[in-house]
Amino acid sequence: MAAAVSWQRAEGAALFIAAIALYLHAGAGIPWWGAVLLFFAPDLGFAAYLAGPRVGAAGYDLAHLYAGGAALLALGLIAALPLGTALGALWLAHCSFDRMLGYGLKTPEGFGQTHLGPIGKAR
Repeated sequence: MAAAVSWQRAEGAALFIAAIALYLHAGAGIPWWGAVLLFFAPDLGFAAYLAGPRVGAAGYDLAHLYAGGAALLALGLIAALPLGTALGALWLAHCSFDRMLGYGLKTPEGFGQTHLGPIGKAR
């Protein structure tokens, strides 16, 4: 399991760097402080935990799937929409940053249980 987690963290780091490069290339004109706020926007998925761990895990995971950022990025590229490209890249950057740090997708057992193993005090 440890080797798989190491590879997933390395993959997260590589995708983070690629996503930031794509964001910078998009040329959407978002001020730096706006980009920082947008980078952390997926963490608003934490609010779903107010409805319990099962709903919380689903809400958090929906906001932290690579697929959402990739779809928005692709749509922005295909439609020549720099803002869509930038938002998709920031979404991907956030998700991969979390994976790089070892924060995986959540399980219904609780916030501390992820697909990469336990986090926080659960460790």
